[in-house]
Amino acid sequence: MIETYLITGANRGIGLEMTRAALRAGHRVIAVCRNPAGAATLGQLQSDHGVRCQVTAADVCDAAALAGIAANIEGAVDVVVCNAGAMSARGGIDDLGNTVDAIATVLMTNMVGPFFTARAFLEPLRRSAKPRIAIISSLMGSQQHTAGAAHFYRASKAGANNLMVTLSNELKVQNIAVAAYHPGWVQTDMGGPGADLTPAESAVALMARFRALDLSQTGGFFNYDGAPLPL
Repeated sequence: MIETYLITGANRGIGLEMTRAALRAGHRVIAVCRNPAGAATLGQLQSDHGVRCQVTAADVCDAAALAGIAANIEGAVDVVVCNAGAMSARGGIDDLGNTVDAIATVLMTNMVGPFFTARAFLEPLRRSAKPRIAIISSLMGSQQHTAGAAHFYRASKAGANNLMVTLSNELKVQNIAVAAYHPGWVQTDMGGPGADLTPAESAVALMARFRALDLSQTGGFFNYDGAPLPL
């Protein structure tokens, strides 16, 4: 079945590879990023796939911009993938990178961004026969972690997980399934070159999870391979 995916943070890393994987499978993609003019690879995908790949500009912290995109969608969106993310200081309590601006950016992008995205695209989701919202989180947001660093990145992902549960409780009566996913340790700007998975490997695995998502899994937190994870 051909579906429409809306993917934020689609210009690089896992987001770009999820866009590529969805197009390769014959789906339609609305690819959202802050600066399409600077996203050459995404632009090439749009050229290669024509109307099946729509590239549009918005910051996920800009509710009005997201609503503007949604207002121009005539058909259904089947899967909203909240993938846009930001990293904050990686050190402990003495890390001077934990400034007000840095903390605000990571909390707004990773926690508030999924809320604004989900809210903006509710109407196109309601037009789908199988509407789903997938939030790309991180195992670093689990309350079971034992680390003592990257405080606000972890807090932002814990907040995203909590938001996911709240959204799932609210939206299940509308038959909209919501879940969060750990993409694995991936070779991105955040994960570094020594990580376990390539972005393509993570993206292909995540796309399989999104296809399987339904109300029986709503409110769950899952690894990229489908294993349940603790919130």
